[in-house]
Amino acid sequence: MKLRIWIPTIAVSLALSLSAAAQDMPRFRWENFTIANGLPDNHVFCVLVDGNRIWAGTENGLGLYEGGAWKTLRPADGLAHQAVLSLALDKRTGDVWAGTMGGLSHISAGRIDTFTQLNSGLSNDIVYGVGIQGDFVWTATAAGASRLNTRTNQWALFNERNTPMSEIWTYAVSPAADKVYYAVWGGGVLEYDVATERWKDYNDPDGETEMVLMKDQGLIHEITTSVSYVDKILWVATYFGASRYDGRYWHNFLQKDSGLPSNFLNQIKGVDATRAWFSTDKGLAYYDGTNWAVYRPALDTHKPEMLVRDAEGKVTNVAVATAPAHNYILGVDFQGNDLWVATARGLSHGIRQTISESGGTGAPPVQAHP
Repeated sequence: MKLRIWIPTIAVSLALSLSAAAQDMPRFRWENFTIANGLPDNHVFCVLVDGNRIWAGTENGLGLYEGGAWKTLRPADGLAHQAVLSLALDKRTGDVWAGTMGGLSHISAGRIDTFTQLNSGLSNDIVYGVGIQGDFVWTATAAGASRLNTRTNQWALFNERNTPMSEIWTYAVSPAADKVYYAVWGGGVLEYDVATERWKDYNDPDGETEMVLMKDQGLIHEITTSVSYVDKILWVATYFGASRYDGRYWHNFLQKDSGLPSNFLNQIKGVDATRAWFSTDKGLAYYDGTNWAVYRPALDTHKPEMLVRDAEGKVTNVAVATAPAHNYILGVDFQGNDLWVATARGLSHGIRQTISESGGTGAPPVQAHP
Protein backbone atom coordinates (compact mmCIF):
# COMPACT_ATOMS: atom_id res chain seq x y z
CA MET A 1 0.00 0.00 0.00
CA LYS A 2 2.79 2.39 0.87
CA LEU A 3 4.48 1.60 -2.42
CA ARG A 4 1.38 2.51 -4.39
CA ILE A 5 1.17 5.90 -2.68
CA TRP A 6 4.91 6.64 -2.75
CA ILE A 7 5.50 6.19 -6.48
CA PRO A 8 2.93 8.77 -7.66
CA THR A 9 4.17 11.26 -5.04
CA ILE A 10 7.70 11.05 -6.47
CA ALA A 11 6.37 11.44 -10.01
CA VAL A 12 4.36 14.56 -9.17
CA SER A 13 7.26 16.17 -7.27
CA LEU A 14 9.66 15.53 -10.15
CA ALA A 15 7.22 16.88 -12.73
CA LEU A 16 6.55 20.01 -10.71
CA SER A 17 10.28 20.71 -10.41
CA LEU A 18 10.67 20.32 -14.14
CA SER A 19 7.83 22.74 -14.85
CA ALA A 20 9.04 25.51 -12.52
CA ALA A 21 10.96 27.37 -15.22
CA ALA A 22 8.23 26.71 -17.78
CA GLN A 23 5.56 28.23 -15.52
CA ASP A 24 7.57 31.46 -15.27
CA MET A 25 8.01 31.90 -19.02
CA PRO A 26 5.51 34.08 -20.91
CA ARG A 27 2.93 32.19 -22.94
CA PHE A 28 1.04 33.56 -25.90
CA ARG A 29 -1.95 32.84 -28.05
CA TRP A 30 -0.75 33.61 -31.55
CA GLU A 31 -2.89 35.11 -34.29
CA ASN A 32 -1.28 35.42 -37.71
CA PHE A 33 -1.81 37.86 -40.57
CA THR A 34 -1.00 37.16 -44.23
CA ILE A 35 -2.06 38.55 -47.59
CA ALA A 36 -5.23 36.47 -47.16
CA ASN A 37 -6.46 38.90 -44.49
CA GLY A 38 -5.04 42.18 -45.75
CA LEU A 39 -1.29 42.16 -45.10
CA PRO A 40 0.50 43.81 -48.08
CA ASP A 41 2.98 40.94 -48.43
CA ASN A 42 3.85 37.82 -46.47
CA HIS A 43 7.55 38.72 -46.26
CA VAL A 44 7.64 41.10 -43.30
CA PHE A 45 10.98 42.83 -42.69
CA CYS A 46 9.99 44.83 -39.60
CA VAL A 47 7.12 45.72 -37.28
CA LEU A 48 6.42 48.86 -35.25
CA VAL A 49 3.89 49.32 -32.46
CA ASP A 50 2.32 52.78 -32.46
CA GLY A 51 -0.20 52.69 -29.61
CA ASN A 52 -3.22 50.84 -30.99
CA ARG A 53 -1.83 51.03 -34.51
CA ILE A 54 0.60 48.49 -35.95
CA TRP A 55 2.95 49.25 -38.85
CA ALA A 56 4.39 46.36 -40.86
CA GLY A 57 7.23 46.92 -43.32
CA THR A 58 6.95 44.32 -46.06
CA GLU A 59 8.46 43.49 -49.42
CA ASN A 60 5.49 45.06 -51.17
CA GLY A 61 4.45 48.09 -49.18
CA LEU A 62 3.98 49.50 -45.70
CA GLY A 63 0.98 48.06 -43.93
CA LEU A 64 -1.00 49.89 -41.26
CA TYR A 65 -3.31 47.83 -39.05
CA GLU A 66 -5.90 49.94 -37.31
CA GLY A 67 -9.42 49.22 -36.14
CA GLY A 68 -9.23 45.63 -37.30
CA ALA A 69 -8.42 46.52 -40.93
CA TRP A 70 -5.29 46.91 -43.06
CA LYS A 71 -4.29 49.89 -45.15
CA THR A 72 -1.27 49.81 -47.48
CA LEU A 73 1.10 52.60 -48.48
CA ARG A 74 3.22 52.20 -51.62
CA PRO A 75 5.24 54.48 -53.95
CA ALA A 76 2.01 55.61 -55.58
CA ASP A 77 1.08 57.08 -52.19
CA GLY A 78 4.45 58.81 -51.84
CA LEU A 79 6.46 56.07 -50.14
CA ALA A 80 10.11 56.01 -51.23
CA HIS A 81 10.06 52.31 -52.22
CA GLN A 82 7.72 49.35 -51.83
CA ALA A 83 10.31 47.33 -49.84
CA VAL A 84 10.28 48.70 -46.27
CA LEU A 85 13.29 47.52 -44.26
CA SER A 86 13.06 49.52 -41.02
CA LEU A 87 10.67 51.63 -38.96
CA ALA A 88 10.92 54.09 -36.09
CA LEU A 89 8.40 56.12 -34.13
CA ASP A 90 8.98 59.64 -32.85
CA LYS A 91 7.02 59.39 -29.60
CA ARG A 92 7.00 63.16 -29.14
CA THR A 93 5.23 63.90 -32.42
CA GLY A 94 3.69 60.58 -33.41
CA ASP A 95 5.57 60.72 -36.73
CA VAL A 96 6.75 57.47 -38.33
CA TRP A 97 10.03 57.12 -40.21
CA ALA A 98 10.39 54.30 -42.74
CA GLY A 99 13.70 53.11 -44.13
CA THR A 100 13.26 51.55 -47.56
CA MET A 101 15.24 50.17 -50.47
CA GLY A 102 14.83 53.55 -52.14
CA GLY A 103 15.22 56.18 -49.45
CA LEU A 104 13.87 57.39 -46.11
CA SER A 105 10.20 58.32 -45.81
CA HIS A 106 8.72 60.59 -43.14
CA ILE A 107 5.04 59.98 -42.44
CA SER A 108 3.35 62.81 -40.55
CA ALA A 109 -0.36 63.62 -40.31
CA GLY A 110 -1.11 61.72 -43.49
CA ARG A 111 1.69 63.38 -45.46
CA ILE A 112 4.74 61.51 -46.75
CA ASP A 113 8.04 63.26 -47.43
CA THR A 114 10.95 61.28 -48.81
CA PHE A 115 14.68 61.81 -48.48
CA THR A 116 17.16 60.30 -50.95
CA GLN A 117 20.79 60.72 -51.94
CA LEU A 118 19.70 63.17 -54.62
CA ASN A 119 17.54 65.52 -52.55
CA SER A 120 19.21 65.33 -49.12
CA GLY A 121 22.29 64.31 -47.16
CA LEU A 122 21.25 60.68 -46.85
CA SER A 123 24.32 58.45 -47.25
CA ASN A 124 22.61 55.85 -49.39
CA ASP A 125 19.07 55.07 -50.53
CA ILE A 126 19.13 51.58 -49.00
CA VAL A 127 18.15 52.31 -45.39
CA TYR A 128 18.52 49.20 -43.24
CA GLY A 129 17.91 50.93 -39.91
CA VAL A 130 16.40 54.10 -38.47
CA GLY A 131 16.17 55.44 -34.92
CA ILE A 132 15.00 58.60 -33.16
CA GLN A 133 16.99 60.57 -30.58
CA GLY A 134 15.26 63.82 -29.69
CA ASP A 135 15.53 66.13 -32.70
CA PHE A 136 17.84 63.70 -34.49
CA VAL A 137 16.93 60.92 -36.91
CA TRP A 138 19.76 58.39 -37.22
CA THR A 139 19.92 56.07 -40.21
CA ALA A 140 21.95 52.97 -41.02
CA THR A 141 22.51 52.65 -44.76
CA ALA A 142 24.50 50.56 -47.23
CA ALA A 143 27.12 53.33 -47.39
CA GLY A 144 27.53 54.49 -43.82
CA ALA A 145 25.50 56.37 -41.24
CA SER A 146 23.50 59.59 -41.58
CA ARG A 147 21.96 61.91 -39.02
CA LEU A 148 19.22 64.41 -39.76
CA ASN A 149 18.60 67.33 -37.41
CA THR A 150 14.86 67.82 -37.82
CA ARG A 151 15.03 71.24 -36.23
CA THR A 152 17.66 72.69 -38.61
CA ASN A 153 17.21 70.23 -41.53
CA GLN A 154 20.97 69.71 -41.55
CA TRP A 155 22.55 66.36 -42.27
CA ALA A 156 25.73 64.78 -40.88
CA LEU A 157 27.42 61.82 -42.57
CA PHE A 158 29.56 59.24 -40.79
CA ASN A 159 31.70 56.72 -42.64
CA GLU A 160 35.26 55.39 -42.88
CA ARG A 161 36.65 58.93 -43.22
CA ASN A 162 35.45 60.31 -39.88
CA THR A 163 34.81 57.22 -37.72
CA PRO A 164 36.66 53.94 -36.97
CA MET A 165 34.22 52.24 -39.38
CA SER A 166 36.22 49.58 -41.20
CA GLU A 167 33.18 48.65 -43.28
CA ILE A 168 30.50 51.12 -44.39
CA TRP A 169 27.60 48.65 -44.59
CA THR A 170 25.68 49.73 -41.49
CA TYR A 171 22.82 47.39 -40.74
CA ALA A 172 21.02 48.73 -37.66
CA VAL A 173 21.07 51.64 -35.22
CA SER A 174 20.00 52.03 -31.59
CA PRO A 175 20.12 55.63 -30.29
CA ALA A 176 19.68 56.72 -26.67
CA ALA A 177 20.28 59.92 -24.73
CA ASP A 178 23.90 59.11 -23.91
CA LYS A 179 25.04 56.71 -26.64
CA VAL A 180 24.24 55.68 -30.19
CA TYR A 181 25.17 52.20 -31.36
CA TYR A 182 25.50 50.87 -34.89
CA ALA A 183 25.66 47.30 -36.12
CA VAL A 184 28.24 47.38 -38.92
CA TRP A 185 27.92 44.27 -41.07
CA GLY A 186 31.43 42.83 -41.17
CA GLY A 187 32.77 45.62 -38.97
CA GLY A 188 31.45 44.84 -35.49
CA VAL A 189 29.78 47.55 -33.41
CA LEU A 190 30.29 51.30 -33.54
CA GLU A 191 29.60 53.50 -30.50
CA TYR A 192 28.95 57.24 -30.56
CA ASP A 193 29.30 59.07 -27.24
CA VAL A 194 26.87 61.97 -27.22
CA ALA A 195 28.73 63.97 -24.57
CA THR A 196 32.16 63.81 -26.24
CA GLU A 197 30.96 63.35 -29.85
CA ARG A 198 33.59 60.64 -30.21
CA TRP A 199 33.33 57.27 -31.92
CA LYS A 200 34.64 53.92 -30.72
CA ASP A 201 34.50 50.48 -32.32
CA TYR A 202 34.10 47.01 -30.83
CA ASN A 203 35.34 44.02 -32.78
CA ASP A 204 35.67 40.25 -32.45
CA PRO A 205 38.99 39.82 -30.57
CA ASP A 206 39.87 36.44 -32.07
CA GLY A 207 39.40 37.67 -35.64
CA GLU A 208 37.83 34.39 -36.71
CA THR A 209 35.18 34.55 -39.40
CA GLU A 210 33.63 31.13 -38.86
CA MET A 211 34.11 30.18 -35.21
CA VAL A 212 34.36 31.55 -31.70
CA LEU A 213 37.68 30.89 -29.97
CA MET A 214 37.46 33.29 -27.02
CA LYS A 215 33.94 33.02 -25.58
CA ASP A 216 33.52 36.09 -23.37
CA GLN A 217 36.55 38.20 -24.28
CA GLY A 218 34.67 40.63 -26.49
CA LEU A 219 32.09 40.91 -29.24
CA ILE A 220 31.21 37.42 -30.42
CA HIS A 221 31.50 38.15 -34.16
CA GLU A 222 32.15 40.91 -36.70
CA ILE A 223 29.06 40.21 -38.80
CA THR A 224 26.55 42.14 -36.72
CA THR A 225 22.90 42.44 -37.72
CA SER A 226 21.23 44.30 -34.86
CA VAL A 227 21.91 46.35 -31.73
CA SER A 228 19.63 47.23 -28.82
CA TYR A 229 20.76 49.64 -26.10
CA VAL A 230 18.55 49.70 -23.01
CA ASP A 231 19.21 50.41 -19.32
CA LYS A 232 22.91 51.06 -20.08
CA ILE A 233 23.20 47.53 -21.51
CA LEU A 234 24.11 46.81 -25.12
CA TRP A 235 22.62 43.71 -26.75
CA VAL A 236 24.15 42.64 -30.09
CA ALA A 237 22.91 40.14 -32.68
CA THR A 238 25.24 38.51 -35.21
CA TYR A 239 25.16 35.66 -37.70
CA PHE A 240 27.25 33.63 -35.25
CA GLY A 241 25.60 34.20 -31.86
CA ALA A 242 24.66 37.08 -29.57
CA SER A 243 26.45 39.36 -27.11
CA ARG A 244 25.59 41.40 -24.03
CA TYR A 245 27.89 44.24 -22.93
CA ASP A 246 27.55 46.19 -19.67
CA GLY A 247 30.26 48.72 -20.46
CA ARG A 248 32.95 46.61 -18.88
CA TYR A 249 32.28 42.92 -19.41
CA TRP A 250 31.02 40.91 -22.36
CA HIS A 251 28.79 37.86 -22.08
CA ASN A 252 28.17 35.89 -25.23
CA PHE A 253 25.47 33.39 -26.16
CA LEU A 254 25.79 30.42 -28.51
CA GLN A 255 23.26 27.75 -29.42
CA LYS A 256 25.43 25.03 -27.88
CA ASP A 257 25.43 26.52 -24.37
CA SER A 258 22.26 28.64 -24.19
CA GLY A 259 18.63 28.46 -25.18
CA LEU A 260 19.20 30.05 -28.58
CA PRO A 261 17.60 27.86 -31.26
CA SER A 262 20.22 29.06 -33.76
CA ASN A 263 23.34 31.22 -33.92
CA PHE A 264 21.93 33.03 -36.96
CA LEU A 265 20.21 36.16 -35.63
CA ASN A 266 18.32 38.80 -37.60
CA GLN A 267 17.37 41.07 -34.71
CA ILE A 268 17.80 41.51 -30.96
CA LYS A 269 15.44 43.55 -28.79
CA GLY A 270 16.32 44.27 -25.18
CA VAL A 271 13.55 44.59 -22.61
CA ASP A 272 15.82 45.77 -19.81
CA ALA A 273 19.27 45.02 -18.40
CA THR A 274 18.59 41.28 -18.03
CA ARG A 275 15.84 40.36 -20.51
CA ALA A 276 15.86 40.26 -24.31
CA TRP A 277 14.15 38.77 -27.37
CA PHE A 278 16.15 37.12 -30.15
CA SER A 279 14.87 36.82 -33.74
CA THR A 280 16.55 33.82 -35.38
CA ASP A 281 16.14 31.71 -38.49
CA LYS A 282 14.82 28.85 -36.32
CA GLY A 283 12.37 30.59 -34.07
CA LEU A 284 11.78 33.43 -31.63
CA ALA A 285 13.74 33.17 -28.36
CA TYR A 286 13.27 34.93 -25.02
CA TYR A 287 15.86 35.18 -22.23
CA ASP A 288 14.90 36.30 -18.71
CA GLY A 289 18.44 36.41 -17.39
CA THR A 290 18.34 32.75 -16.30
CA ASN A 291 15.92 30.72 -18.40
CA TRP A 292 15.12 30.60 -22.08
CA ALA A 293 11.96 30.06 -24.11
CA VAL A 294 11.59 29.40 -27.83
CA TYR A 295 8.36 29.95 -29.79
CA ARG A 296 7.96 28.51 -33.29
CA PRO A 297 6.33 25.98 -35.56
CA ALA A 298 8.35 22.82 -34.91
CA LEU A 299 11.13 22.41 -37.48
CA ASP A 300 10.11 18.84 -38.31
CA THR A 301 6.32 18.60 -37.85
CA HIS A 302 5.56 22.36 -38.17
CA LYS A 303 3.13 22.01 -35.26
CA PRO A 304 3.06 24.78 -32.61
CA GLU A 305 5.97 24.43 -30.23
CA MET A 306 7.24 26.14 -27.07
CA LEU A 307 10.52 24.97 -25.56
CA VAL A 308 11.85 26.13 -22.19
CA ARG A 309 15.48 25.68 -21.10
CA ASP A 310 16.34 26.22 -17.44
CA ALA A 311 19.66 27.25 -15.87
CA GLU A 312 20.78 23.61 -15.66
CA GLY A 313 20.22 23.08 -19.38
CA LYS A 314 17.08 20.94 -19.01
CA VAL A 315 14.65 21.52 -21.87
CA THR A 316 10.89 21.27 -21.36
CA ASN A 317 8.40 20.98 -24.20
CA VAL A 318 5.32 22.99 -23.17
CA ALA A 319 2.01 22.08 -24.76
CA VAL A 320 0.72 24.99 -26.90
CA ALA A 321 -2.01 25.31 -29.49
CA THR A 322 -0.63 28.18 -31.60
CA ALA A 323 2.71 29.50 -32.87
CA PRO A 324 4.14 32.40 -34.88
CA ALA A 325 3.47 32.28 -38.62
CA HIS A 326 6.94 30.96 -39.44
CA ASN A 327 10.19 30.03 -37.72
CA TYR A 328 12.23 32.57 -39.72
CA ILE A 329 11.87 35.62 -37.50
CA LEU A 330 13.02 39.06 -38.66
CA GLY A 331 11.93 41.33 -35.81
CA VAL A 332 9.70 42.02 -32.82
CA ASP A 333 8.08 44.94 -31.04
CA PHE A 334 6.14 45.24 -27.80
CA GLN A 335 2.54 46.26 -27.20
CA GLY A 336 2.16 46.14 -23.43
CA ASN A 337 2.52 42.46 -22.55
CA ASP A 338 1.77 41.44 -26.13
CA LEU A 339 4.25 40.85 -28.94
CA TRP A 340 4.15 41.64 -32.65
CA VAL A 341 6.50 39.50 -34.70
CA ALA A 342 7.72 39.95 -38.28
CA THR A 343 8.37 36.67 -40.07
CA ALA A 344 9.21 35.47 -43.58
CA ARG A 345 5.65 34.14 -43.97
CA GLY A 346 3.45 36.68 -42.26
CA LEU A 347 2.98 38.97 -39.26
CA SER A 348 2.19 37.43 -35.88
CA HIS A 349 0.46 38.86 -32.83
CA GLY A 350 1.33 37.13 -29.58
CA ILE A 351 -1.43 37.75 -27.03
CA ARG A 352 -0.05 37.19 -23.53
CA GLN A 353 -1.85 34.44 -21.61
CA THR A 354 -2.01 33.32 -18.01
CA ILE A 355 -1.43 29.65 -17.23
CA SER A 356 -5.18 29.03 -16.96
CA GLU A 357 -5.90 30.89 -20.22
CA SER A 358 -3.26 28.82 -22.04
CA GLY A 359 -4.96 25.62 -21.01
CA GLY A 360 -2.87 24.79 -17.96
CA THR A 361 -3.62 24.78 -14.25
CA GLY A 362 -0.09 24.64 -12.95
CA ALA A 363 0.04 20.96 -13.92
CA PRO A 364 3.26 19.32 -15.11
CA PRO A 365 4.40 19.93 -18.70
CA VAL A 366 3.51 17.47 -21.38
CA GLN A 367 7.10 16.50 -22.16
CA ALA A 368 10.55 17.07 -20.74
CA HIS A 369 13.93 15.96 -21.99
CA PRO A 370 17.54 16.76 -21.03
